[in-house]
Formats: sequence, C-alpha cells, structure tokens
Amino acid sequence: MSPEAIIGRGRGSIRRRIVIEPVVELHESEHNDGIPQLDRGSSPYDEGVRLVPPRTDDDWVGLTAEPIPVGRAVAWAERPHCGAVVLFTGTVRDHAEGRPGVSELEYEAYEEEVNPRLAAIVGEARRRWDTLGRIAALHRVGSLAVGDTSVLIAVSAPHRGEAFEAARFCIDTLKTTVPIWKRETWEGGSDWALCSHPVDQVSGIDQVRAIDEVAPS
Repeated sequence: MSPEAIIGRGRGSIRRRIVIEPVVELHESEHNDGIPQLDRGSSPYDEGVRLVPPRTDDDWVGLTAEPIPVGRAVAWAERPHCGAVVLFTGTVRDHAEGRPGVSELEYEAYEEEVNPRLAAIVGEARRRWDTLGRIAALHRVGSLAVGDTSVLIAVSAPHRGEAFEAARFCIDTLKTTVPIWKRETWEGGSDWALCSHPVDQVSGIDQVRAIDEVAPS
C-alpha cells in the first residue's frame, strides 16, 4: 500500500505531500572551518550537514539521510544519575514476508508530521516514567542496504526496568504513529512493504504541535 493511500486523500484543504528531505538540528557549537552552522537555507543533503545531539535538551529526535550515529547516541544518553542505558536499533534484513532476497529498502516520510510525533512519543514516555534521563528517537530516510540501521531508540534511567519499558513503548508507538513508509526491493521486484498501515495519533500530539507553533524562533 502506498503512502498516499495510507494517509488518505481529500482530507479538507490539506494536501498531503510525501517529503524525503531530512530534518537536521544545527547548533552554534557545531562548526565547519570555524563558521557556525546556522544557515538553514542550504540543502540538507549538502556535505558536512549532519544530525547532531542537542546541547541543552535531554530529548533528541529527528530524521536523517545520513547513517544514524549509534555510538554517539549511546554516549549522549549516558548521565551521571542513570545506571541504565537501553539501546534499540532496527536494521534492514535480507527478507520480508513473502519477499525473499531483499537487497534494499527506501524510506519516505511525511516530514512535517514526523518530528512533532516523535516529540510527542518522548513526552508521553516521560509522563509515564518520570525518572527517565535522556531519550533519543532517530529515523533514516532514503535508500538503505541490508544491515544498515533504519531507526534508533536510546533511553537512560536510574534503573533498568523503566529504561527497558520506556524504550519498548517508544519503538512500538513510533511504528504505529509516525508517518514513515518503506519500499522494498527484492529478487521478485520492488513495491511498498506489505506491513504498511494507517497512521494513528499519538497521545498529546496536538499539545506538542501547539507548543511548537508558539515557541519563539
């Protein structure tokens, strides 16, 4: 099933559009040849632009067309008061249901909805487990080969129980609420994944979007 069919057509005046450009967080402390990387006017596919962790926040969410920085995410999630860091990564496998010999996946995303929904998932996790340290929720877009990391969840907490539970909640909720789809290329052809499904709402997503809209730039 295609992303257009899953999102739905003719929903009011909003025209749903699939965008595969990544969202990249840039910070004043990230430099290239001594020049602060604050210009958002260039293409996110330009060389040297990469997904970087926030400097002043304990939540890191985003899309990227570059390889997900797994080691950096784990190191970022570690906190002095947290005795547990749980890492989940989803990787491209060499088969899918009824489709042997998968060689490539191509991920597409409805970009405008992804970051608010990832933020809502993280916010809901914090509401359920209020002792959590840091949370990262990152996803790839574009073409991935077998073995590539497509999604990452990293959660730190004082104890392993809440870290495991929160990480499981984040990935399970991401799978059902974040508008990202994959096209599979296998030995018999290329088509959208059979596991595609309608996108649900995240609890608190409207509140997160409202906060984003009134936040100063």
